[in-house]
Amino acid sequence: MPGKTIPDRSIRICADRGGTFCDVHASFPDPEKPNERKEIVVKLLSQDPANYSDAPTEGIRRVLEIATGEKIPRGTILSTDKIDYIRLSTTVATNALLERKGHKHALLITRGFKDLLLIGNQSRPKIFDLNIRRPPPLYSTVVEVDERVTLVGYTSDPKAEEHAVQFDEHGKVKRGYRGAGWDGKGDAEGPGEVVQGLSGEAVRVMRRPDMAKVRDDLKKLYDDGYRSIAIVFCHSYTYPEHELEVAALARTIGFKHVSASSQLLPMIKMVPRGVSSTADAYLTPVLRQYLDGFFSGFDEKLRDGKVRSPRVEFMGSDGGLLDLNNFSGLKSILSGPAGGVVGYALTSWDEEKRIPVIGIDVGGTSTDVSRFAGRYEVVYETTTAGVTIQSPQLDINTVAAGGGSCLTFRNGLFLAGPHSAGAEPGPACYRKGGPLAVTDANLVLGRLVPDYFPKIFGKSENESLDIEASRSAFDKLAAEINASVSEDKKMELDEIVYGFIKVANETMCRPIRALTEARGYATSKHILASFGGAGGQHACEIAQLLGIKTILIHHYSSILSAYGLALADRAYELQEPSSTFYTPENRGTLRARLDKLDAQVREELSRQGFEASRVHTERMLNMRFEGTDTALMVLPTPEDGDGDEDFEAAFKRVYKAEFGFLLETKSIIVDDVKVRGIGKTFDSLGESVFKEVARIEKRDVDPAKADSTYSVYFDGVGRVKDTPVFLLASLHVGDTVKGPAMIIDNTQTIVIIPGATAVLTSKHLYITLD
Repeated sequence: MPGKTIPDRSIRICADRGGTFCDVHASFPDPEKPNERKEIVVKLLSQDPANYSDAPTEGIRRVLEIATGEKIPRGTILSTDKIDYIRLSTTVATNALLERKGHKHALLITRGFKDLLLIGNQSRPKIFDLNIRRPPPLYSTVVEVDERVTLVGYTSDPKAEEHAVQFDEHGKVKRGYRGAGWDGKGDAEGPGEVVQGLSGEAVRVMRRPDMAKVRDDLKKLYDDGYRSIAIVFCHSYTYPEHELEVAALARTIGFKHVSASSQLLPMIKMVPRGVSSTADAYLTPVLRQYLDGFFSGFDEKLRDGKVRSPRVEFMGSDGGLLDLNNFSGLKSILSGPAGGVVGYALTSWDEEKRIPVIGIDVGGTSTDVSRFAGRYEVVYETTTAGVTIQSPQLDINTVAAGGGSCLTFRNGLFLAGPHSAGAEPGPACYRKGGPLAVTDANLVLGRLVPDYFPKIFGKSENESLDIEASRSAFDKLAAEINASVSEDKKMELDEIVYGFIKVANETMCRPIRALTEARGYATSKHILASFGGAGGQHACEIAQLLGIKTILIHHYSSILSAYGLALADRAYELQEPSSTFYTPENRGTLRARLDKLDAQVREELSRQGFEASRVHTERMLNMRFEGTDTALMVLPTPEDGDGDEDFEAAFKRVYKAEFGFLLETKSIIVDDVKVRGIGKTFDSLGESVFKEVARIEKRDVDPAKADSTYSVYFDGVGRVKDTPVFLLASLHVGDTVKGPAMIIDNTQTIVIIPGATAVLTSKHLYITLD
């Protein structure tokens, strides 16, 4: 196909660089039918230094070859004329954090607080452990800066509003503090200028930083080889001036990366704000280094950010796309899994039915679980690899159970995980002498058919899966298990192997219950959307355990993180601290602050190229009851209270759902004001899978049309010797397969248990359980 048939700026490319594989999904106009788009899927190893230096670049090169029909030699600087956009999700920052391979950096902190981040918040995850190993801090050295500001007044003053400093509309002091501790002559409890902070609180500046001394300290750090610093000062969330002065000075000295905590996330609580800043200073330089390498494989147009140039967008941890200027190490920690959440959420949701969806991503070493009920569930504080970070991330629960989880028998218990066989040596069936794993159990039970698996195993990587190795290892384990029980309790080999599958399934159900039942949602009133390489083997049984009746498996389920990038929306958000009570008198002021942020967010998305009609904003307040420590980010719905952004009613609804009670006598405090803007990629994703199932004509598939039959073990019925095995590619829309059966495509095996029915739609396998 000659290159000229593909219009300029028309190829859309999404690449998800995972730990093992890099998945690329692309689409371009079909030369024969210009109104339709052709899709390309490329799967390659994330690391293959003998053949290419960067997997996404190599994947994009292959896509351009297929789309244009022109040969492009490896190592060529790729032309971006034909590209509309490239969207990337990457685990570079996550892996740097897990493996502790981030950038050397220094921490600048208020004098007297040198050990603050080392002491942390006193949490003891393993309270009875006598040998506690704490992960070391991320920074390499600390410099104390002699500066100090404090808040005027005290937290639980019953007459706080009466005693507080009063400011005029220009932020000048009208009347000083009049509560307990007032020195009787100035505007506060002691000397120092009193100013109004961003949150509205009165701040007393006790000592300004000596910039000459700070310059000497920074120069010394620079001479010692530091190029990245984190700055964390007391109360900088409301009074950022000192941090900004030091940050500006550091940049003039030549520091490549400066993380000022007040600019990253201006939230109260110095420890999480400080740890987040050190994480950003630790990870962003590594991410930038990777991105510089990525951009070097393309012509200059990719990076210049002009309107006529192709766009590059990145998946953030909160499920929104970010441009290069707004993407940082802190925002990329869940970049990989976030694409999968967006993928299943947007392809499984029906705006009319509004049935919540649970997404389960079963990989090699772990299972990721999340929930979607019309909007993404976001958490603002998470712990990754022992580092507690304050940054919006999708609420994804992970459990150490996947295809590679090791199977053991200990103290009379069947165990699946938490240890994993990994890719090297892999499960026993990989022909490298590995341990027994969940994959071996599925193989022995007939849920994986070696003939349909690629021959990539063994020392020379050209052999098929070794079912005999799995079987002989299970024979040994079965003998050990049966020797430990009385004669009447001895079990057959299949029962023992299936026992391990049951344990693995139960482990995968645990985080689902934590996201549903533990939060007051009935698990059975959800749909299960299964994706990831091993999801199809377990989906039906997990749904059965949870009482779920409908399962959706997308045709792109094994590359859903890359496909999700193609569907994702651009996001931009602004947040400001606040420290006011939520009262009818303050409602207007808070709304005015939201309006101001709303206008700024819309202006930024307009700058990024979105028309006003494609921009939608979410206005939120971070609220808590006075005297409590737990703030909740609240987004009101039209059903709350008077229906006109009634944040109090919305907060009480969310608080009651989360904790089961309300503190009716307490006042409500607003800690933060936030606006999140969303630039829509698509107006609509077309007909939902539920509407399609109701519309299409269904017909049962004749078992004779099966590609083959295989002996498979099912719970309750035992071995079914002639279980039909269908190829997904040979089925047509409307074809209905009744269990027991198996459906196989290029990347996964889907087990349809007895009592389950699978209907093929244009984009999904729609499975229902009796």
